Amino acid sequence: MGETGAGTNGGEGGTSGEGLRRRRLLWLAAGLAGFLAIQSIANVESTVEDMAKLGVIESRVHVWTWQLTSVVVWLALMPVLGWLVARLRPPRFSWPVAILLHALATVPVSLVHVVAMVALRMLVYAAGGERYDFGPWPMTLLYEYRKDAATYLLAALFLAYAQWLLARPAPAGSNEEDVLVVSDGSVTHRVPAARIESASAAGNYVEIVWSGRTLLHRSTLASLAERLGPGFVRIHRGRIVRRAAVRSVETDKSGDFTVTLESGATLRGSRRYRGGL
Repeated sequence: MGETGAGTNGGEGGTSGEGLRRRRLLWLAAGLAGFLAIQSIANVESTVEDMAKLGVIESRVHVWTWQLTSVVVWLALMPVLGWLVARLRPPRFSWPVAILLHALATVPVSLVHVVAMVALRMLVYAAGGERYDFGPWPMTLLYEYRKDAATYLLAALFLAYAQWLLARPAPAGSNEEDVLVVSDGSVTHRVPAARIESASAAGNYVEIVWSGRTLLHRSTLASLAERLGPGFVRIHRGRIVRRAAVRSVETDKSGDFTVTLESGATLRGSRRYRGGL
């Protein structure tokens, strides 16, 4: 087609507007912070109470140290968990395979969590002139793993919801600019729908042309057309164009036609889809 800058998409499509995305991020962050605060208070109080019932008196400072060091490590692991949630899911893998891979991932994630958590606790205790004792490693590791597996599940569900929410387009009638998110390796392109000129089927991808460049987006043409809405029209079974980008339509005797777009590019259309224009 003469455009440059092709890329290969490895992600999901679609969100709308930087303002809406920022608000959603703030709501997610506030929700996570509130949950962690409530959970931490509940864990500390229940731990102090349970130890008291066993005749063990432990200071709240120590119990809060245990809780907060665990939370800090889990927060540090969130980018890794987000990457796992984004990669280990359908359609890349079937649901049974995805669940198995996540189950296997809980083992190294738990090990990293425990080692980092213990290291932090030892530093905090040492700063106060004390010594932290983790206990017998094999049994304590197993005990921590049972808790970590449940935490991994909760974190994965939260991150899956967060990724879904951030990928949602703005509601109809919103003033937010409609933006299509296209991943190209380590680069994420935010493509305004109003600047997309055309899109064509290309195997398992869709070739999106915008502002003089081309990106490959992992999607079907039908899904993309539905995502972009009535502002785009199909001119061929394997091609759609933005209505506002059409500058002229030249029809052949056969009924097929040639569309000239605002960039000067010309695309062939099938007579079957002539009525759409």
